[in-house]
Amino acid sequence: MDFPDFYHEWADAHVFFHPLGQPRTGEDPLAEQTAQWWQRLVHETPNGELLVRNSLFDALTRGTRLHLLHVTHALEQINEHGVLYPSGGCLVGSVYCSPLTSEGDGYRMHNLGEYVLTKEAPAFVKKIGNLAGPPTPLIVEINLPPDAYRGLAGIDYLRLGEIHLQIFLHLEYLLSKAERHRLRETIVSRVKNSTAFLALSTAISHDQADVPAETFLRVLDETIGRLPILGYLYFETLAEYLMLHSTTERTQRLKDAGEMNNWLYKEMLFAAFPGMAGRFDLTKFRPSPKGLACLLRQVDDTLDPDHAMRYLVERLCFLVHARLFSPYASPDDWHRTRWEFDELRKRVAPLIGHLIHRELRTFGRYPDFYFYFDQYKALQAWNYWNHMDIVTPFNGTIPKGEVGINPAYPNLDYRIFRAELTGPGVLRPVEPLDLTIAPRLVDIKYTLMRNNRWNPESAMNHGAGIPGQRPAGERPASAGLDS
Repeated sequence: MDFPDFYHEWADAHVFFHPLGQPRTGEDPLAEQTAQWWQRLVHETPNGELLVRNSLFDALTRGTRLHLLHVTHALEQINEHGVLYPSGGCLVGSVYCSPLTSEGDGYRMHNLGEYVLTKEAPAFVKKIGNLAGPPTPLIVEINLPPDAYRGLAGIDYLRLGEIHLQIFLHLEYLLSKAERHRLRETIVSRVKNSTAFLALSTAISHDQADVPAETFLRVLDETIGRLPILGYLYFETLAEYLMLHSTTERTQRLKDAGEMNNWLYKEMLFAAFPGMAGRFDLTKFRPSPKGLACLLRQVDDTLDPDHAMRYLVERLCFLVHARLFSPYASPDDWHRTRWEFDELRKRVAPLIGHLIHRELRTFGRYPDFYFYFDQYKALQAWNYWNHMDIVTPFNGTIPKGEVGINPAYPNLDYRIFRAELTGPGVLRPVEPLDLTIAPRLVDIKYTLMRNNRWNPESAMNHGAGIPGQRPAGERPASAGLDS
């Protein structure tokens, strides 16, 4: 059977977990290093077994009915229109949720969902005052059909660089010739002026160069402004380290329940960047290199900052090459590079795709079209998930508890309830809601966790998200928590 070009790219953007060994991914020129890292993560960290066995995987593979938590700050608007829309983010085009576990006449929240509902969402609502409603938990009950995929295929958004590039090349004629030229020159300039970091990463990853962690982190910090995707890599690596290496009593208690401790990286993020609540923009994730050790101790005093920084250097250098370089492309000889867009595509196509994806949000007229860029990406993801019979995709970057609902799944069988807290970490459904999950993305600027424009001033100027003052033609936000 012949598949469209994008099909294999989407397959390669997923991580296929299984209980007998390391996950399977697409063609991997770094297979040996990948295998070494998998062994290290699973067998040489205190909580590595959670990469193979965890409560999320149990829920996705063993039951016929799932209960998921979705948090919204706009229930009134959602009820008014009767529709719950998905958003973009790490789960691409799904309704962002976290797992629930049946407990008595209610449900125990996964610690990720508990943090979002009780800490993160209230911090956002407090920041913008009466421009948003109170955080409201929704319970989504999903009946899985007999032919639903029972494997574990998680989307890794760090692998989407090639897909971002291909979508742009399909849609670039929405820009003028001058705009296209300026965008390409901007991307080339960003990469050219970041070769010190790329070369340093290569030297450490491939040549085992002995570089002090402080030096690497300083160069990384200087480069994030030019290569924003590095902020995402940095955040995910730090989060991974915290969840896999923490030995606090809370972490152990959650491990016994099959959960990674998401509070660690959440607390780290908001301790370093308190303004990030409701403006979840990891391009700005740049902890001070000098203050990193203190930040780690503040989050978890059981960690060894020196070990953490050595780990960060090794892991980040591996991920830079694995996620940002073209397969089999040589990372050497930057001084011989021909600095033209099409030449760079041969070496760092995924990096170019990630850069374009970020640049287009603010580039010229393209913000007007950016919604369609993300919608086009979501259509491809939905098509792939439907072919695979994936009802509930999850974040496979690391299985920390982020799970979505595929809004385009045929005959999706679900019920939605408004819920209330009845005790610490426990929810009870109190009211069925007549809502439809629709396969159309809500505009990025109306979602709660990815909102970079929604502040009191802009909301009053533009009516963003204020009931009764939405811009003409805009639909209400699903207002979910999407990173």
